[in-house]
Amino acid sequence: MSLRPDKKSDLNKDWMKKRRDKPIKIQPEYQLIVTEGTSTEPQYFRAIRDIINQQYRGRVQLDIYGEGQNTLSLFDRARSHVQRSSNVYKHVWIVYDTDDFPQDYINRTAELCEQSSTEETEYHAIWSNQCIELWFLLHFSYFQSDIHRKEYWPKLSECMTLYGLGTYSKGREDMYSILEPYMDIAIRNARKLDAINQERTPAMSAPGTKVYELIEKLKPYLKG
Repeated sequence: MSLRPDKKSDLNKDWMKKRRDKPIKIQPEYQLIVTEGTSTEPQYFRAIRDIINQQYRGRVQLDIYGEGQNTLSLFDRARSHVQRSSNVYKHVWIVYDTDDFPQDYINRTAELCEQSSTEETEYHAIWSNQCIELWFLLHFSYFQSDIHRKEYWPKLSECMTLYGLGTYSKGREDMYSILEPYMDIAIRNARKLDAINQERTPAMSAPGTKVYELIEKLKPYLKG
């Protein structure tokens, strides 16, 4: 190779110009949330979606469907969305309450999520035993009593009233915005319950919730 400098007469010739590589367009990471409910859960997660899709559309894209189905049927719906979509979903979050459904249905949904996960697409069983209102309540205090789901609503209203946040009602549209300041408290409390339930099945983990796992995954995109 010659060590002589390039001739001035050659500098503007095409074969002497450095090749400019075209920038590689990085596709956003697609995530899918499919919820059992058609009101409370979708409204909560849509508020999260709107923040993320507006600020980080180039990095992560969040899709949400409220199906009105439960446990095994909800898993089937989620898988159908994955198969029909032109996007490749990296994470599929199946959000459901245990309610009073048969234990084998509740546990089987979690098993299917684990069995169906691949390197390309990971399924997550985001259950709450008994209901998502437990996750809401954990924003205000640690709660370890196994109560019926309908008993959560007055307890949640009581906490919200103490904080000057009004009362709770199913489908209240501003739940994410009023709970967001207490998110870290909820994650910490949910983790404590999860540690207690470590060797238990979802059906036997009462109370317990996996919603914190979804929130922790999305949390980096929720800070302004």
